[in-house]
Amino acid sequence: MTTTDWITDIALVLVVFRQLREGRLDLKTFLIPLGIVAFVAHTYLDSIPTEGNDLVLIGALMAVGAALGIAGGVYTRIRVAGEHLLIKAGAVSAVLWVLGMGARMGFQVWVEHGGADDVARFSIAHHITTDQAWVAAFVLMALTEVVTRLATIFLRGRMVAHRQPLAAAARTAPTLDRTA
Repeated sequence: MTTTDWITDIALVLVVFRQLREGRLDLKTFLIPLGIVAFVAHTYLDSIPTEGNDLVLIGALMAVGAALGIAGGVYTRIRVAGEHLLIKAGAVSAVLWVLGMGARMGFQVWVEHGGADDVARFSIAHHITTDQAWVAAFVLMALTEVVTRLATIFLRGRMVAHRQPLAAAARTAPTLDRTA
């Protein structure tokens, strides 16, 4: 792994730790993780292989990313405080985020330190045609996790704001809380 690989992977893991402290749900909440995955996609996603079972691998990892992203968004607390929406990632949300983002990093480290032959055998046995299929699968998994988590948070934030208009929220602060 290159220094850029380490920095991007660690940055993606650290994004959720920033949300362990309650903070405002604002544009930065969406732009920082989207910017990081856009950089990763631009850097590593040259093509999406479609031969053999490449799309099956890609689809399976994207489904895992979607499940982790939706669950992570559900387990993020969203509440109204004054004129603002506040969010706080719960323990479950943090664990799911680290699990998803850490899986990509762990896979890279494992392949570079003895796992390459196992991956090659698996790829041959399951008709995965190139190493680019693995790259595309993990990059799209990360992208899907980020997008579905942010979409879930966005939709839940709209639900909270719709139930209790922000200006009237000073009296009570309803919470959609699924933190653990």
